[in-house]
Amino acid sequence: MSTESAVLEPAVAPRVATDRLTQASRLLDLPFADLMYQAQTVHRANFNSHEVQLATLLSIKTGGCPEDCGYCPQSVHHETAVADEPLMQVDEVLAAARVAKESGATRFCMGAAWRGPKHRDITRVAELVAAVKGLGMETCATLGMLRDGQAETLRAAGLDFYNHNLDTAPEFYGEIISTRTYQDRLDTLERVRGAGISVCCGGIVGMGESRRQRAGLLAQLASLDPQPESVPINALVRVEGTPLAGAQEIDPLEFVRTVAVARILMPHSVVRLSAGRSALGEAAQALCFLAGANSIFYGEKLLTTGNPEAQADQALLARLGMRARA
Repeated sequence: MSTESAVLEPAVAPRVATDRLTQASRLLDLPFADLMYQAQTVHRANFNSHEVQLATLLSIKTGGCPEDCGYCPQSVHHETAVADEPLMQVDEVLAAARVAKESGATRFCMGAAWRGPKHRDITRVAELVAAVKGLGMETCATLGMLRDGQAETLRAAGLDFYNHNLDTAPEFYGEIISTRTYQDRLDTLERVRGAGISVCCGGIVGMGESRRQRAGLLAQLASLDPQPESVPINALVRVEGTPLAGAQEIDPLEFVRTVAVARILMPHSVVRLSAGRSALGEAAQALCFLAGANSIFYGEKLLTTGNPEAQADQALLARLGMRARA
């Protein structure tokens, strides 16, 4: 069987993760041109290849997180320059959302550095969600692990998406995080689905994992049933004071391969270029769009790390003959 016919046929239902792992590994190992061709073919069959969704991410509660994620400058376990800040007020968040909307963003994502929100926190975040929803924007939140009933509260407030990343492959997960398990993450995703909220779930590459382990992450994401509506692909941003500050920077073409395989395995998902775009450069970003990425985080900051400026993004899209999705 040729590699092309093995990939372009409809994906098998995600029953056995090992099947997905084999598929993801074979895709990542394809000659670059063949992989890009297949990814572009899948992308054009499911999306307008000239459109990119613009999303903005705001840290509504920064620092002081009890988790020990090795990549995160907001962890209390790491000595970084990130200061603890309380949950923002409604008027502050609304002001940021209005700026994002005026700049072209259609989705507004709110992130809080919690292991998981308390019930009083959910009530306050629900107010923020309702306020942003009132502006006519899609709403997304990432607040850590959810307890029973919390997702329903957020859904009632108008939350469209909940982000909870798997981060990496199961077999590499313990090298990055020890304070929560892989199953904890899957349980939160199940609660989100049960409440009728769309899932935003992706991961981070460039944390020292092997290509096989990157395939493992993609296989796990593709095995979620149903598959995530939104899949953010992050390149590690190396922050001084975190355990991964000295990690080797990922090869930009390897990042593009990851995006391409995500597109092939999850043909109906929005694939978002997230953290680490600044280090990739414009040429690699252009290849990511060719590989099927059709959303970017837009604005000058992602939670606590830098991001390309909005004007630079607009200029790049214009040079590529692409446009923001309305």
